[in-house]
Amino acid sequence: MQAYILGIDIGTGSTKAVAISLTGEPLGTVSNHYPINSPEPGYSEQDPLLIWDAFVKCLAGITAKLGAVPQAVSLSSAMHSIIPVNEHGEALLPMMTWADARSENIAQALRQTEQGASLYHNCGTAIHAMSPLNKLLWLRANRVDVFEAAHKFISIKEFIWFRLFGVFEVDYSIASATGLFDIVKKEWNEEAMRVTGITTAKLSAPVNTTYYRNDVKPEVVSLTGIIADTSFVTGASDGACANLGSHTNSPGVAALTIGTSGAVRITNPKPVYNYEAMIFNYLLDEQTYVCGGAVNNGGIAVNWLLKNFLQKENLTAADYDALFAEIASVPAGSNGLIFLPYLYGERAPLWDTKTSGTFFNIKPAHTRSHFLRAGLEGICFALNDVLKTLEDASGEITQVNISGGFTSSAVWTQILADITGKKLAVLQSEDSSALGAIYLAARVLYPKSYETLTHVEHQEFIEPNIDNHSLYSRMFPVFKKLYGDLKDSMHLVDGWE
Repeated sequence: MQAYILGIDIGTGSTKAVAISLTGEPLGTVSNHYPINSPEPGYSEQDPLLIWDAFVKCLAGITAKLGAVPQAVSLSSAMHSIIPVNEHGEALLPMMTWADARSENIAQALRQTEQGASLYHNCGTAIHAMSPLNKLLWLRANRVDVFEAAHKFISIKEFIWFRLFGVFEVDYSIASATGLFDIVKKEWNEEAMRVTGITTAKLSAPVNTTYYRNDVKPEVVSLTGIIADTSFVTGASDGACANLGSHTNSPGVAALTIGTSGAVRITNPKPVYNYEAMIFNYLLDEQTYVCGGAVNNGGIAVNWLLKNFLQKENLTAADYDALFAEIASVPAGSNGLIFLPYLYGERAPLWDTKTSGTFFNIKPAHTRSHFLRAGLEGICFALNDVLKTLEDASGEITQVNISGGFTSSAVWTQILADITGKKLAVLQSEDSSALGAIYLAARVLYPKSYETLTHVEHQEFIEPNIDNHSLYSRMFPVFKKLYGDLKDSMHLVDGWE
């Protein structure tokens, strides 16, 4: 059996383990899923023990599948989660995920202050309900018992790390997504401590993304079958790892991923600031920032189209094929029909939880197929909005490296190329975050293998259709203007059922 590194991506809906040999050969994957709970409107919670169980199953599953233990394990993780824990690392409340919106009003109020602008500039995270900073403010105001009893406030990756090693440590990348961490000084921010009313003693010790330990607890060895001195690398956040895993590390190149949501990111030697659009700035390592913006409405909006226009509930691959085939039958531009895809509110660059989905310019000639194509075009217009905002702040982007399940759709990727006017490079389909974690491990533990692992031998390019891009370029300003024109009305009807 070839020696391999295991990258484990701890996502919102599942944990996935990806094994890559030291020569770059994919050896196998294992994944385990878990639920998201919403006991009240705006709540998005998970049981961290279920995620730990999924993590353990991934470790044990891949070693059983391959018949060998990994040389090293490196972690990628979803951002913005927070768990109050006691000194034994036991959760005092369910984990609040990135999607938890209960601190929305707190975040909106803070965003209007000079203090909010200062925190954004120093800590790099949008002033939004997703950030742990605002979740802490909500806990202090609404669950003072838990707020005062908590020994630490940690992320899901720190929860898993503590169960592996019995220490509270957090990588720079996850820390930089909390709204509490100074992204230049690389230490917990004093102003954020004053605002939230906690001290740095309530947070984990920050470490670099290539930091590793090889003293895993004996009980973990018995659960997973790994060797006790296996090196575990802290790794980074899923977005930062995805940039590394999709080889987005050159000037003028951006990464674009679409899963349930979506994001556009560049890799930069310094932060890129825009407070109105709140471009995020997360650390990949001590000297590298991943800058960009995330949208709420990616694959989740496509699923809405399927369920409501094609009456599909238990979605299959054939359902998606039917959707994209119908979309392909309609010309670019959907005969002037425009869709604002803000079904689930929006993050970058609007930061408006009260916005909504809208079809505009409906005419008698429009059929179901037009609505479907306009829906997909609207998702791509929203991503283009983030791309242009990032480009205005950082410089011209000439190539976009794409990843996520959507890359298997020729229709979707061509619409994205035509709307952005950018050359798209498909480097791999779905595992860029796990690959990025593997690359971080190789960088520190196997530097001779690092160049081999990160070498790109083949990539598929998708070029924009010039005529379609010209049409979409005329539609895009209308798309952007519609939100401004409709914002007040959207807010007026927010909450109507």
